[in-house]
Amino acid sequence: MTTTVGADWQAWQESWDRQQEWYLPDREERFRVMLDMVEALVGPEPRVLDLACGTGSITARLLERFPKAVSTGVDLDPALLTIAEGTFADDDRVTFVTADLKDPDWPTLLPYDSYDAVLTATALHWLHSEPLAALYGQVAELVRDGGVFMNADHMIDEFTPRINAAERAQRHAHMDRAKAAGVLDWSEWWQLAAKDPVLAGPTARRFEIYGEHADGDTPSAEWHARVLREQGFAEARPVWRSPSDALVLALK
Repeated sequence: MTTTVGADWQAWQESWDRQQEWYLPDREERFRVMLDMVEALVGPEPRVLDLACGTGSITARLLERFPKAVSTGVDLDPALLTIAEGTFADDDRVTFVTADLKDPDWPTLLPYDSYDAVLTATALHWLHSEPLAALYGQVAELVRDGGVFMNADHMIDEFTPRINAAERAQRHAHMDRAKAAGVLDWSEWWQLAAKDPVLAGPTARRFEIYGEHADGDTPSAEWHARVLREQGFAEARPVWRSPSDALVLALK
């Protein structure tokens, strides 16, 4: 696989998408359902907080589908934010904020006091359950009455160990075949970024912040729904599932 280096932000976006799809073959499906529910509950012109936004994957799909939407992306990763900021540099609908979601004051850095929708995908599993519950409480304060929060992530049901093991074996066999065909994995993608003249510095800073990898918790979808209700949402439940992942929606 070849990727254009330098400031070809679209090439970096596509490279990130392919790497993520190696882990999440149904990634676009969860984005589609997420945006379906945004439209159903808050309409086609939402103010959105893209939480732990990475390269802005959700924001890109949001604006393609809803041209009158506005988005605030928040993340701490300097390399992924560099790609996001480069991609959306000329788009006044988008603002990016550098913030640590484990810092209790991060909401004060946002340009708006409230949002119609807060969206996140494949990011909050880096947090353990206690800080994640606290984050959910902060998100509940940012979502307006009638607004929504959605989290699509790896969510494990601890009561089905044999099903979990079979699903994992099947998924990893598929990943091994794709890897043999030349797909970049997480570490290889970061090695590529580290060699790029524009991303090398931000990538080095990124590994100073995070290290090689951070493992949080992956509780069940039912845990997420229960905690979201406890933290201030009126309703919460999964609205999409795959064998290993779920999209949980909470309504304020």
